Parts: sequence; structure tokens; C-alpha cells
Amino acid sequence: MGRAYNRCALAAMLMAFAPTMASAASCTAGASGVAFGLYNPLSSSANTSTGSVTVTCAGIGLLYSYTITLSAGAGSYAQRKLTGTATPLNYNLYSNAGMTSIWGDGTAGTSTVSDSYTLTLGSAAKSYPLYANMPALQNVAAGAYSDSIIVTVAY
Repeated sequence: MGRAYNRCALAAMLMAFAPTMASAASCTAGASGVAFGLYNPLSSSANTSTGSVTVTCAGIGLLYSYTITLSAGAGSYAQRKLTGTATPLNYNLYSNAGMTSIWGDGTAGTSTVSDSYTLTLGSAAKSYPLYANMPALQNVAAGAYSDSIIVTVAY
């Protein structure tokens, strides 16, 4: 078993890979940052955006099974927070397009994403969509906001 860790800020991605254990399998994770763009606190429409998490595994003739989890970031799984001014912006990340399944670590009502495939030769990558929602009508100051989420792939 090994783990790959990646940190990504929602506005700009920062990646770091740190395997914790050597194994016959070699998997890494990457993520595209989620950018909400400009937020209008007077708009009655939520801001939505998408990103992705990509898992790349290498080896020969191996079955790769893995689970992808996301940290809570600056807030909690019930309500993640973008920080940058005195008043944070609330948002959340989902594993489905209907934005009903909060992508987390499997606790507190959150879901994880699990998958597997057989790699016959070389390496292969699979991407998983990440859906983001920022509720409307939040009373916040103008400024730059960000959050860092840790993407963990356990295989």
C-alpha cells in the first residue's frame, strides 16, 4: 500500500508528491484548481465551477484499486471556506454533477471516489470531475480568496 499526497489551492494549484511506502504499484495524483472567478455578493445566483482529480498509475500487469479522498480545507466538510479577508466565503466540493454528494474522506456524511483498473503495460491516467458550488448572497468584502485541499490517493 502507498499513498500519494497533492495539495491544491482552489485558485491556483500547488502540487507536491510524497510517497509514504514503496510498493510494486506506482500511482500519483494531480488536480486542476477550481477558479470561481469574480463573486458578486448581490447576485441571487450561486457561483459554480469544475476542476478535476487525475490518478496516474504505472506498472506491468497489475490490478490497481484506489480511493480518492479530499480534506476539509479551512472549514469543515459541512461548509468549506475560502479565506482572504475578515469574512470567509463559503463553498463546497462535490463528486457528482447534481452537487448532492460532498467529496470528503467518508466521514460526516461525505463520499469518496473509488476505482480500479488493470494496467497491462506502461502507465495510464484516469480523471475524475470535481464540482464546486459557492452559495449566493454572502456578505463579504472585496479581495482575493483561496483555500488548500489535500487530495489523497490510497492504493
